[in-house]
Amino acid sequence: MSHYAVFGHPVSHSLSPRIHAAFGRQTGIELNYTAVDAAPEAFMQALDAFAAGGGRGANVTLPLKEAAFALCSATSERAQRAGAVNTLTRNDGQWHGDNTDGIGLVRDLTGRLRLDLRGRRALLLGAGGSARGVAPALLDAGVSELIIANRTPERADALADALGEPERAHSRYWEDLVNEGDFALIVNATSASRSGATEFSLPFQLSTPRTLAVDLNYGEAAIAFLAWARTAGCRDMVDGLGMLVEQAAAAFELWHGVRPDTAPVYAALRGKDASLVTAD
Repeated sequence: MSHYAVFGHPVSHSLSPRIHAAFGRQTGIELNYTAVDAAPEAFMQALDAFAAGGGRGANVTLPLKEAAFALCSATSERAQRAGAVNTLTRNDGQWHGDNTDGIGLVRDLTGRLRLDLRGRRALLLGAGGSARGVAPALLDAGVSELIIANRTPERADALADALGEPERAHSRYWEDLVNEGDFALIVNATSASRSGATEFSLPFQLSTPRTLAVDLNYGEAAIAFLAWARTAGCRDMVDGLGMLVEQAAAAFELWHGVRPDTAPVYAALRGKDASLVTAD
């Protein structure tokens, strides 16, 4: 049986083990997928121990995506553009890194939800590993402009520079957002709600009734931002559950060479058929 895992800190909330177990049952692939809590300073040691125990591949979540990039001997073009890795594959005794976050987000929004991202002026909140993963994909999906805001301005500057599209990608100070006008797409890639924040503070004038508000978090961690979006009058509001399923499917395909059907797994996680996704 092949061994896989998701690494993060914290990681006990992760649905990834259930998702990959469901994919395995669906495709007839036997696998063992677990969650490994690894603080940043212990990540390398934990990953080495996982590899020594026969680990074939791993997903990486907050706050380890940029550290995972640095540990890889080879990285995909997607990971290089992002400067972050969320999918690791063990090849010839080395870790090869990819990033499926961006393609997962775009597949959820444009495929499952039939939303058109082309021509939208977009605001990306955050500049960490998750933001880095989705920023290139948003540009590829055709947003007209991508404004990146982060509590630490230097990280927003670094991400905007790394994207290499100075005509479309720009950084802004968080406190200057009040002067930015409105956006047709607002993506929350911060981890503030995971730290226990119950309110999300943004100027309401950033949104209009046409704004699509997306939180890359899911479950309780998405409540604060989506509550702000609802109060601000956003027409469409989406959490990160669909993205989670789609990025997992892309990782599963990288590891096993077959793409699972995401629709029944997503429906199960939304509670429409709990029998399809069970805790193993």
